[in-house]
Amino acid sequence: MIGGRVLDVLAVPPRDLVLVLEPEGASEERAAPLRLVLSADPDGPRVFLRTERVPRHAGPLGPFFRQVAGELTGARLTRLEQVAADRILRLEFGGAPSGERRVLFAEFVGRHANLLLAGPGEKLLDWLVPPPPSGAKPQRLALGSAWVAPPGRPHAGAEVLPLCDAIAAPEEPAPACFGGRAAPLSWRVEQTLGQILRVMARERAARDLRERLQRKFDRARGLVAGLEQRLQAVEGSERVLQDGELLKANLSRIARGAKSIEVQDWFADPPTTRSISVDPRRSPQENLNAIFERYHKLERSAASVQHELQLARAKALALENSLGQLSAPESNPAEIESAAIAAGWIDPPQEPDERKRKDAPARKPFREFKALRGGSILVGRTAKDNDELTLRLARGNDLWLHTRDTPGSHVILRLERGAEPDPEEVLDAATLAVHFSPLAEATKAAVHVARRKQVHKPRGAKPGLVALSGGKTLEVRMQPERLRRLLSSLRATPGTQESPPQDA
Repeated sequence: MIGGRVLDVLAVPPRDLVLVLEPEGASEERAAPLRLVLSADPDGPRVFLRTERVPRHAGPLGPFFRQVAGELTGARLTRLEQVAADRILRLEFGGAPSGERRVLFAEFVGRHANLLLAGPGEKLLDWLVPPPPSGAKPQRLALGSAWVAPPGRPHAGAEVLPLCDAIAAPEEPAPACFGGRAAPLSWRVEQTLGQILRVMARERAARDLRERLQRKFDRARGLVAGLEQRLQAVEGSERVLQDGELLKANLSRIARGAKSIEVQDWFADPPTTRSISVDPRRSPQENLNAIFERYHKLERSAASVQHELQLARAKALALENSLGQLSAPESNPAEIESAAIAAGWIDPPQEPDERKRKDAPARKPFREFKALRGGSILVGRTAKDNDELTLRLARGNDLWLHTRDTPGSHVILRLERGAEPDPEEVLDAATLAVHFSPLAEATKAAVHVARRKQVHKPRGAKPGLVALSGGKTLEVRMQPERLRRLLSSLRATPGTQESPPQDA
């Protein structure tokens, strides 16, 4: 490989780097390129010549991979050596695009394996894995400082087991891929160790996917349990109405501070005595109003709770089936994950850029969408975020929206002082309120609309729970085109995707 020119630098996240080298004099001999794999995988750090082509990574690349590609593409490998008889490889390059010498260190030191790029004087330019904070101890590695070898050295006189004894030869002989020659030791690493690592990667992917599916399944089961309780309450709405009528007939008998009242239940056959609970902090009329309000709320919920429960049960069943498929030894986690993402049961995994993550601004408690006329629509992420958005960030004149009698996100339509809301933008905000609730699959739903100054937080209420002192109810018919336009207008705001908040 010495003298070979770097044709390409391929990243295989999260920890593998492939240098595609054109051997010296290859233009005359038409020699095959050399694919040198440098892997800092903590489960199997290794270096070998790969026989097969390496597919180019389709997703975003971290800053280290980008910088190595920019610094080494077109350079020539002038020196390759093991450092101090340790598990460290030093690759030196000349003719880099910068015009300066570049050095690539590959530390194959177990769980702490790393790849590091250095310039003249071996001063570090970047690293694949940032070193952990060392507290009061001086850092071994620092950007801009010379590379320092990891602590510890092989014991003098220690027996070194040859690679051909440490790793068994594959059944298939090494192919002649490199200018008509074979690389038998690289073939052993590529096939034998590679197969072990593929099994480990499959197990790791299955474990990670199982955790994601289990979290969603637990939430889905909780939602089903809550909706079943709501359904049970709806089925008992007739008894609530009867209690209201009994209390109305005995309103004058309620003593101040009483917690209950005994009344003659003429709805029972035969008539009997019934105890009705009342709130001692409320007046008799307020207790009566509360019972009838509860009845009307249950009646309004009756139309949607069955549909919501059906959707929640279907989601829970699908997640349970995915978990069952994942438990099969022959299952493919990637296929199961793709199917679950396509169905919307789980979110696609994020590929974090560690460098960007450090400088990321503080997380915001909302998602921001663009309304039809250019207005800003803010949608709360979680129940606690709903409180933050409504009670601290929203202005008094802003419009507040929330699905009626259903958990979901608080939605804020920003308005300037004295401005009246545009009807189309109100409909946009109401559409998002329905989408970010358990009614996302419904064709129509009712949405509360009020000014922010009409929204109040009851004392001791759980996160996300508010009360209204005005406003109106808007009947929304979901329009797929409108929803697609709104979702495509999502503006980048710090934070992660969460499921709809479970407030009341």
